[in-house]
Amino acid sequence: MKKIAVIDGQGGRLGALLCEAIKKEALLAEVCGIGTNSVATAAMLKAGADYGATGENPVVVACRDADVIVGPVGIVCADSLLGEITPKMALAIGGARAEKLLVPVNRCSIHVVGARQIGMADAVSEAVTMLKSILQD
Repeated sequence: MKKIAVIDGQGGRLGALLCEAIKKEALLAEVCGIGTNSVATAAMLKAGADYGATGENPVVVACRDADVIVGPVGIVCADSLLGEITPKMALAIGGARAEKLLVPVNRCSIHVVGARQIGMADAVSEAVTMLKSILQD
């Protein structure tokens, strides 16, 4: 079974939307909701993550064996998400062997050139479509 690590911080809204959409697709994968804080983790668990954990070390550990990492683009940038992403987290996520599906939220002074401005619901839908494609390979 494939392991999907959904990583989010702050209020966990994007992570929760991703967990809910992924679980709705009934993919043969376990969804691990990793929050940079307990509020984000709780939101992802409530949205259907199979299990969850909070903090820097859980991010590092989850990245070791995840097949796919999904979250806002800021998770690969140290000090983003209002400082919740530590350098160690960004290094673990960026260096993981997993496929990475990063949603361009265009906050925290991070702008992805060429990414069109779409709503969060549309971005989640596109992420799940990409995830299904990756898991079929």
